[in-house]
Order: sequence, then structure tokens, then C-alpha cells
Amino acid sequence: MTRATDKYHGILRLNKPPGITSHDAVDEIRRITAQRSVGHTGTLDPAAEGLLVLCLGRATKIARFLTASDKTYEAEIRLGLESTTFDSEGVDKDATPAEVPTLSKSDLNLILREFVGRIRQTVPLYSAVHVDGQRLHRMARKGQEVTPPEREIMIRRIDLLSFDNDRLRITVECGKGTYIRSLAHDIGRRLGCGAYLSALRRMTSGTFKLHDALTLNETERLHNEGALESHMLAISQVLDLGAVTLSDEFSTHVKHGQVPSSADVISVEGEFSPGDSIMVRNRQGSVLALARASVSAQMLLQQASAKIYEYDRVLN
Repeated sequence: MTRATDKYHGILRLNKPPGITSHDAVDEIRRITAQRSVGHTGTLDPAAEGLLVLCLGRATKIARFLTASDKTYEAEIRLGLESTTFDSEGVDKDATPAEVPTLSKSDLNLILREFVGRIRQTVPLYSAVHVDGQRLHRMARKGQEVTPPEREIMIRRIDLLSFDNDRLRITVECGKGTYIRSLAHDIGRRLGCGAYLSALRRMTSGTFKLHDALTLNETERLHNEGALESHMLAISQVLDLGAVTLSDEFSTHVKHGQVPSSADVISVEGEFSPGDSIMVRNRQGSVLALARASVSAQMLLQQASAKIYEYDRVLN
């Protein structure tokens, strides 16, 4: 829930350091900005680093529109050992590494290609996924027997960055719900020597890129200097949706859920059809609400319509 005292209303691209959870990162931004309405659009494991897209203030109401985007990761995979958690946390330090097969880069590229496309993937046992109302990692740590679920996921590409003895570095572009830890484990099984994810960095999430992200220290410095807002993205900048702009007279009625007629619309931007999500904006360009169109953009431009849209989320 957004609060009247919230100072920031937009998208913050954060470079999360390894060693803290995504929730910890959210709490740090809450501390820095002194506002509660902060949320993320997709977790990163505690050991992982990189891009974490955060929504602040009214932007928390659009988070679900940003979670389905494809993501790109740089991953380091340690070959020769397996892990119960599929990452370094669950490695048996006393285990003897298995021999890593001798492979050319072309051989390895052929194997990696087997994991590209729509594939089935087993969720890591130590993950936050719910099974029978409980999180998997809690059941696992209690010693309960549980079969992790499988998911169908999309991996769009895997590029080999380097292969040196027992270290494999790759770039992965994938769809929602993909576990890079599981991919590392499955690659190890395919190679016959076992493997686990030893390092992970998220590089992109949809159109958001890591090189535009701020560290926690940079975020705090910019906030203290009164310059943080200029490094954030407005809601209208991150939603690739058609829009209707309302008159000044009607814009104040949006927060009460009143639906305008075509006479209250001063402009229509982009293309949309009935059922599509659209932005509802005021003359200044601020997004007041997200709605589901009842008519097409073309029809709205050509003729009067009694019903234009139904509200999905009012942001004010």
C-alpha cells in the first residue's frame, strides 16, 4: 500500500551485492528512503549479485507487469562436484572431485545447445517454491521427504564465455521461472562429472540493464544529495502500453474509480484493442491508473464511445 508520505514513485535499478537476500535489499532501500512502499520484481538468490528492479511508491502497483520479462545472467559453473542446494552452500567439502571430461569448445557448445528451447526443469529442493502450503527449503531442512516439482521453462540462448579445467562460464538468456542453479546441476549430470553454480550475476531484466543500476552506497549518497529521483524511471517510461490522456477536469475523478466518456479524453497514444492493458494519464504525463480497454484505439479516435475502459489498478 502506498502512503501519502512517500517521496519516491518510480523504478529503481539496484545492483544487489552478493551475501544479502532480495528482501534485505528492499529493507535497505526502505531505510535509505524512509518509506515503506518498496518492492522488487523478481528475487535474486542471496549468493547472486546484479540487477534487482525495485518499484517505489505508486510504482509498486505495476510490479506484476514487469515480472514476466526475459532475463540474462552471467554464470560460473564449477565442474566435478555436486551440491544439495545446486550452489556452493550445499557442497560437501570432503567430497573428492570427479574427473572432468576433456572437451573442445565446439563439443561443449553442442552440449549446451541441448538445453536451449522449451525444456523441463526440476525446481531446486532448497528454494522458496511452495509445495503443499510449505516452502521447499523449510521442508528440506527439517529432513522431510518431498519431491520437488518440475516446470516447463524457456531458455532462449546459452553462450559459452570460457572453459578452463573445472570452471565453465556462460551467458544465459531465459524466461520467467528459470533456475540457473538447476541448469548448472543438469549440465553437470549431462557431462557425467557433476556441477554446481559457483557464481551468478543478473545482467538484464526485460529492457533494464545492470550498467544503469546503482549500488546501495550510490543510492544513499544520491538520496542525501536530493538527486535520487533523477536516476529513477517514471512509470510511463517502463510500460510499453497504449495510453489515453484525460482532461484536467476529469483526471481528479480517477482516484475515485470514475470511468470517463470519450468526451473526457484529449488524446490517444499507441495502438490497442479491446481487452488490452492501457495507461490512463493526465495532461502532465503522469500515469493515474492501469486499465483494460473496452474499445480499440482506432475506434476511440473515430467515434464517440460511452465505455472506454475498466480499471485494473488505480495508482493514486
